[in-house]
Amino acid sequence: MSQPWDYIAKLVCIGDSGTGKSSLTIRLCEGRFSPHHDVTIGVEFGSRIVAVGPPASNSTSSNPQDPAHPLGEVKQKRMKLSLWDTAGQETYKSITRSYFRGASGALLVYDITRRSTFEHATAWLHDLRQIAEEEIVVILVGNKSDLASSTTVTLGIASGEAQGLEATNKRAVTVDEAEEWCKNNGVMTYVETSARSGQNVEKAFLEVAERIYENVERGRYDLNDRRSGVRGPGAGAAGKGGGGTVRVGMNDIGGGKGGRGWGGGCC
Repeated sequence: MSQPWDYIAKLVCIGDSGTGKSSLTIRLCEGRFSPHHDVTIGVEFGSRIVAVGPPASNSTSSNPQDPAHPLGEVKQKRMKLSLWDTAGQETYKSITRSYFRGASGALLVYDITRRSTFEHATAWLHDLRQIAEEEIVVILVGNKSDLASSTTVTLGIASGEAQGLEATNKRAVTVDEAEEWCKNNGVMTYVETSARSGQNVEKAFLEVAERIYENVERGRYDLNDRRSGVRGPGAGAAGKGGGGTVRVGMNDIGGGKGGRGWGGGCC
């Protein structure tokens, strides 16, 4: 049987506790939202195979009638995203940091209704870059967009008809602030998501997957080196299967590498 994917990439979800990292992973891998998710202890693992490259990317038209895209000439690649959802509590940082090694991509998640989680993003990014590979692809994700009715921060409750509208807006960080932070910190892009509704969840992960694919095409990874965070076909039985999540607790930690069912592999 042929391999169900062309590449497998290791991604980590990082950020403060309660920002919705686990909910985003579950939404992507299982297509559901759990309103009562236990606090992650250690690391949780999930996977999802996605299409990358033309015609999904913007670099090539997806219209078969386009002369630049002859029918049958371009075949999309399949990338298996190996997702490591890390605990956000300070207590587990020494454990979760070890999972940054060998990651080719990262989603740095904060809660748009809690400004402190945005302010802590800089420290998370610093920790990631101290441990992960030099060219790791990072995007900033503002989660819980369903709790914000606009791009502006509500400073007070207005009277009259506006009162009900403003009361539903719990936004504590504006889009402009988040985008400016990305520019100042060399982060690829900013995406707002809602794990509850599913809005932009796939977009966030695909943004990272597409950039990793572009780096693969440019030859920036050694696909035979586990430390690169990306592997090609023939990487072993770890690539079989298409999705689901599994909890990796403290008793499953093995020298900071791999997890349940991965035999010490990096991704």
